[in-house]
Amino acid sequence: MAAGLLSGAVGVCVGYLVSGVTGPVGSPVVATGQLMIDVSPPAVKDFAIRQFGSHDKIALQIGVLVVLGLFSLAIGVLARRRPVYGLAGVGVFAAIGLIAALTRPTATNSDVLPTLAGSAAAALVLLLLTIGATRQDWSAAAGRAASYSPGEPAVAARLSVFARPEPPEPPRREFMLLGAAAVGAAAVSYAGGRLLTERAAVTAAEQSLRLPAAVRPAPPLPAGTDLRIPGLTPFLTSNGAFYRVDTAIVLPQIPPSSWHLRVHGLVRRELTLTFDQLIRRPLIEDYITLACVSNPVAGQYISNARWLGASLGALLREAGVRAGADQLYCTSADGFTSGTPVATAMDGRDAMLAVGMNGTPLPVAHGFPVRTVVPGLYGYVSACKWITDIEVTTYAANVAYWAQRGWSPQAPIKTESRIDVPNGQGPIRRGPTTIAGVAWAQHRGIDAVEVRVDGGPWRPARLAAVPGIDTWRQWAIDWDAAPGSHRIEARATDATGYTQTAVPAPPPPNGASGYPMVNVSVT
Repeated sequence: MAAGLLSGAVGVCVGYLVSGVTGPVGSPVVATGQLMIDVSPPAVKDFAIRQFGSHDKIALQIGVLVVLGLFSLAIGVLARRRPVYGLAGVGVFAAIGLIAALTRPTATNSDVLPTLAGSAAAALVLLLLTIGATRQDWSAAAGRAASYSPGEPAVAARLSVFARPEPPEPPRREFMLLGAAAVGAAAVSYAGGRLLTERAAVTAAEQSLRLPAAVRPAPPLPAGTDLRIPGLTPFLTSNGAFYRVDTAIVLPQIPPSSWHLRVHGLVRRELTLTFDQLIRRPLIEDYITLACVSNPVAGQYISNARWLGASLGALLREAGVRAGADQLYCTSADGFTSGTPVATAMDGRDAMLAVGMNGTPLPVAHGFPVRTVVPGLYGYVSACKWITDIEVTTYAANVAYWAQRGWSPQAPIKTESRIDVPNGQGPIRRGPTTIAGVAWAQHRGIDAVEVRVDGGPWRPARLAAVPGIDTWRQWAIDWDAAPGSHRIEARATDATGYTQTAVPAPPPPNGASGYPMVNVSVT
């Protein structure tokens, strides 16, 4: 068993080392994890996001490693019986890795090298660790065959000496030395892969990048935008706290000097832009709230930032969108695709190719060097990180990543609200208290929020100021809390007059709905 585990560790680490040269997509663990993401149904994705949040990719990689570890133990057991069985197990490992690497949208021939190198290393270690047992078995058998009894039939005697219920262990000293060498090889390979991966990172490029000022900067925040109530979500979300939901196990590392964007398809003039050409275009800045379609009622997968970028609508007008086109089929550097409605991107809202976030270049985790930001749509159709290609097409001709998995092709954000204070995690004291939260209806705006306690009458909350209709809005209301258990509910009304529905719905296929509710105990 130990032989299998050690050979598996060497195989994974050698694959990681080679992927430091060929690219992280080919790493057996990464490729297998990405394949699992691609084949998992939306319900599994939602479960992972609910349980692990932004750590879902780490949890997935740990899960892959656990499965590989168990598989390696099984290979070790098989190899003790017959080495060829163990090698067959390594072959299965190689086949899965190759399929995972070659089925990636951005796969190249070099992406098979990490799996091939890792599998070869695993096979070699497995043979070295089990050859001692095999050699000892055959030597013992030969000795017994040479000393069979004269009265015993020769053929039966020679065959019987090879029948054994369990093979002996290899010489302990030899196994210990080979095992130590395998551990060392795995450690050196992992360290080398880590060093190569860090050298390929674009952190320095991100930190040294200086972006031009916007020709149309975001307006100053009006007084009263942030109510500054303890426990209430701040109006602006810091880059580090901004939610992250995507399909990338390994973040694409794209230097601005090598980035380019192709705009093609149903256009009169195909365009190709470098990063320098993009940031020389007139840049716009705006406060925009983004939300994930996987966000449950009152969930945390929503954040607000000040974005800087080039107008997406202006770029499309320059390319000349042909009649009949209704979708922007956007492709990320890692192969992810999103489908944005052409009409939404060109109706005058601040849809942009964003390069800055809260006054700094985009963090790598949020799409450096360029991503799309389109107000009013859930992220899976409007927020393509690490974007490299825009095909102007139709929904009939191209089906984007999550639409292939049953989500709605077009996904306007629903009018929703959330209660932040009190949070229901502990008792509160009787007497005057504040109920507060946020509400959102991007590109429609929030006109009212109402609150009720224990099913009583709806009471209007006071609203914070906002710089525009593309952000969430804080709200608060005073409440004289009486002792006992209470249920607090909220609902928002947008600028079109629509009030969020009380009918509960899960996130699939186009966003959750229902009233947010908090149960509190007052002492």
